[in-house]
Amino acid sequence: MSPIVLSEGTKNLLEGIQWAFFAYFICINLVYLLLNFISMSSIMRYTREHLAKFRIRNFKSYQPPVTILVPAYNEESTIVTTVKSLLRLGYPNFEILVVNDGSDDKTLQAVIDAFDLREFPEAYRSRIKTKPVHRVYASQAFPNVRLLDKENGGKSDALNAGINAARYPLFCVIDADCILQQDSLSRVVHPFLEDARTIASGGVVRVINGCKVKNGMLDEVDLSDKLLPLVQTVEYLRAFLFGRLGWSPMNALLIISGAFGVFYKERVIAAGGYKEDVIGEDMEMVVRLHNHMREEDRPYRITFVPDPICWTEVPEDLRSLYNQRTRWQHGLAESLFGNWRLMFRSNGGVVGWVAYPFMMLFECIGPIIEVLGYASVIILGLAGLLSVQAFFVFLFAAIGLGILLSVNAMVLEEMSFHLYPRPKQQFKLFLVAILENLGYRQMVSVFRVFGLFRWLGSWWRSRSKWGSVRRNASWQDSGSSAAADRPVS
Repeated sequence: MSPIVLSEGTKNLLEGIQWAFFAYFICINLVYLLLNFISMSSIMRYTREHLAKFRIRNFKSYQPPVTILVPAYNEESTIVTTVKSLLRLGYPNFEILVVNDGSDDKTLQAVIDAFDLREFPEAYRSRIKTKPVHRVYASQAFPNVRLLDKENGGKSDALNAGINAARYPLFCVIDADCILQQDSLSRVVHPFLEDARTIASGGVVRVINGCKVKNGMLDEVDLSDKLLPLVQTVEYLRAFLFGRLGWSPMNALLIISGAFGVFYKERVIAAGGYKEDVIGEDMEMVVRLHNHMREEDRPYRITFVPDPICWTEVPEDLRSLYNQRTRWQHGLAESLFGNWRLMFRSNGGVVGWVAYPFMMLFECIGPIIEVLGYASVIILGLAGLLSVQAFFVFLFAAIGLGILLSVNAMVLEEMSFHLYPRPKQQFKLFLVAILENLGYRQMVSVFRVFGLFRWLGSWWRSRSKWGSVRRNASWQDSGSSAAADRPVS
């Protein structure tokens, strides 16, 4: 006898959810497979045209100056390493502007001491309204390093203060716990040289857990020995190599990671700067730029470049992962619902008619369908009402296609950039690409549903805040391995 007995109405409801679940998975995976195909052809074309290093060298003198914004709140454990790594970038003309957003640890003093900063009487022009800026510091030893010390106002406020003080027409946003490869800035700026319509460009974010850093630069690429960062390594490959690259050729990219992106300053100021009352300020800015440019009927390009790499640390414990993913989902819902006019607008193009509805239906609301689908399959199975055919359709749709997509992302990486060349590394990633679909992905879907609940219930205050995640910064060569609660975007 089955452990549970269902009424006819409940049975019909669960079977309806089950079929909606199957349809959802088949549709989302078909779209991802299409994006995968587009990404593959884009990467092959890109590697033919751009990977020859002579192009970067020959165009160095034409590269526009860039202000690198490093918003920092309680970043004393990694801020100095991050700035040192930025100083070693192979880029002809750039400044580094650290914005200390009222940290209550030793972030401010760590930067002052490491780079010999002195208070400087620089006029601060407030083109975007921000919390008060207390002091501006400049370095005697490093002429291209400055620091703004301001009242705490959240990451968006820190970025807006940095934009106000930026000297150059392009600004690059870097999280204070990230490491850039030496030529990453040159590569991510390249779309601005190639196409005058470009207003934003984003690069790839990879997982640094398990890697080695020496003198502020990445010394050895390796994989973490821990399962959670390993799973996220595959997840990041999939998200960036076709989740974003696939939309870019259609000018329909809705996300540029807050960890690494370059923007044309005047366009961001014209759009009103970063919104302070949102959680996912990075995505919200990109969606709003699309909306703003189409409202003004201006030609523009928002581009993703697959080889400029930014290395970042990912959560190694479930609580931090939960905090991060609920925050991301909250930010996604805010960004999409806050810019709903973009959807189906008359001049919306692919972004308004395809990318936005896809993100709304599958990425924003989709986790609810997914979790309800898992629940319906389990309940119907316990009631003895799940047919063998339906079970195999479930395995194919929910797990088989997921494994196919994860393995495809690995193949794409191997065909193009080959950052994990050792057979042991590739075998490890292959195993994880399978394991990721057997529990981890379902768990993250549940986290995302909680993120939606938080957005619906307005659990967060209206003002943007710095989220907290536990990092260990073990990849640093400074010997600092003490655990610390630090912000995450």
